[in-house]
Amino acid sequence: MTSSLKYPPDGDLRRLLRFEPDSGAIWLGDRRMVLMHTTALAALRQDLVNSVGPEHARRILTRMGYASGLCDAEYAKKTRPGESLQSSFMVGPQLHMLEGAARVTPVKLTFDIPAGQFYGEFRWDHSWEAYAHQQKFGLVDDPACWTLLGYASGYTSAYMGRLILYKETLCAACGADHCQIVGRPIEEWPDGEAHRVYFTDDSLMEKMEALQSQVEALKSEIEPASRGAQLIGVSPNFRKAYALMEKAAQTQVTVLLTGETGVGKERFARALHELSSRANAPFVAINCAALPSELIEAELFGVEKGAYTGAHASRAGRFERANGGTLLLDEVGELPMAAQAKLLRVLQEGEVERVGGENTLKVNVRLVAATNVDLEKAVREGRFRSDLMYRLNVYPICIPGLRERRADIEPLARSMLTRFGALHGKRITGFGERALQALTKHDWPGNVRELENLVERGVILACQGGMIEIEHLFPNLSESPQTSVDAHGQLTRLPSAQDDDLSARILDSGSSLEDIEARVLDHAVARARGNLSEAARLLGLTRPQLAYRQKRQHASDTSEPPAAPQRHQGDR
Repeated sequence: MTSSLKYPPDGDLRRLLRFEPDSGAIWLGDRRMVLMHTTALAALRQDLVNSVGPEHARRILTRMGYASGLCDAEYAKKTRPGESLQSSFMVGPQLHMLEGAARVTPVKLTFDIPAGQFYGEFRWDHSWEAYAHQQKFGLVDDPACWTLLGYASGYTSAYMGRLILYKETLCAACGADHCQIVGRPIEEWPDGEAHRVYFTDDSLMEKMEALQSQVEALKSEIEPASRGAQLIGVSPNFRKAYALMEKAAQTQVTVLLTGETGVGKERFARALHELSSRANAPFVAINCAALPSELIEAELFGVEKGAYTGAHASRAGRFERANGGTLLLDEVGELPMAAQAKLLRVLQEGEVERVGGENTLKVNVRLVAATNVDLEKAVREGRFRSDLMYRLNVYPICIPGLRERRADIEPLARSMLTRFGALHGKRITGFGERALQALTKHDWPGNVRELENLVERGVILACQGGMIEIEHLFPNLSESPQTSVDAHGQLTRLPSAQDDDLSARILDSGSSLEDIEARVLDHAVARARGNLSEAARLLGLTRPQLAYRQKRQHASDTSEPPAAPQRHQGDR
């Protein structure tokens, strides 16, 4: 509706305002009010900007104004019953003036409540907020009447039943002689969604939670392994391996870490180093399988200038760099035989000789070897020296695969979620129930490394502020049947849309359940060409169960009671 923009008399509103010096209260109708100095509000504004930044300060002050507008909207709906909609709406601007916000002059107002249409344009003179902001920050580039805008949005939104966003097109804090505002439904503003954050309750808390997650993730990266930052697990297999590692850390024994690819052998090696007396010395790691065989010796033992083509300068090897600390030889089973002989001599003598060099250098290194190769089998096949194997296999620690420590999957995944959420700037609230079920039931051929990859993928694919669901972890399973957990903790298949269609067709056919079962049994036997074992597999039954159902069907046809199925070894 649009008509001449003129305020009705405000005597009814003035009567709502009461001062009670004896009780120390000021009232607007049945709502208690507070009279405050604009200098105090300016000081609060300055503290907010300095402590949480202008964006969050704006959000807090906008929310405060929004709540005030919602309260005043209640009066608009009951103060002037029976009058025009425009007269009722004008209660808000009149109350805003009565409360000392600014002199409000309506410029244009068009609205249709049933259709949800609104356009409002108002002029503000003597805005207390523009004055207060300018007091503390001087002239600024961006409009600053955040509380007043919040009031206008809250009042109009409650009146219209949808979120109305007001923006300042002019602001006295920016040097204009007055402020000017325009209000529309938030969806009609091109950048409306970007402003919705100013009207949500928890965006500041969410930001603080996200920052806390980042802090925790960074702490987990820099904390020593002795505090459990890198190794997480409560399962018996994991705790056994961890206990062996702790005992070895207090000694200088050579440790051999075995286990499948991706179980976390390097993390165990780092934890061993951090728990040892060498924690303040270097930790050096080298993947023996990642280097060409002709370069392995130079990498391990160093090289002298001119030793071979391309050796333009002398260079220390990994043993020299790790002097006083720990050296991890990952994938040690892939070492060439020539390098194995030299490695054995270093371990026995405690000294290295650079490639092309003539002098030996003493080194004090704690050696940790890691492999997913069966070294005893490699010795039998002539691929690994037996004397080196015995020298490395002084203190073996077998790290279990993830499928052998399923109790650790959820805490590991949650720790990774925190780390990757911080890394990618995503606030993820956790894992969905089906996602956790899938993680627990997965076979984990890639072990902890595979879990890391899946969680990182889930963080990237999940929505901001949402949860990681099964389709984020396993995109290829998005069209597969859904599952749930039964009373025994087992995954069970949930009915799909196709199942519902089939059930509807069966019901519409008019056939009895016995007839349907008989037809399915006969069809399975026919498809299996009379092979009852194959027919049972098609039906998800054991052979005795199929035989029992056939006998029961036959007994039903002849009115004879069926014999109970005999229990066979292996039947379930």
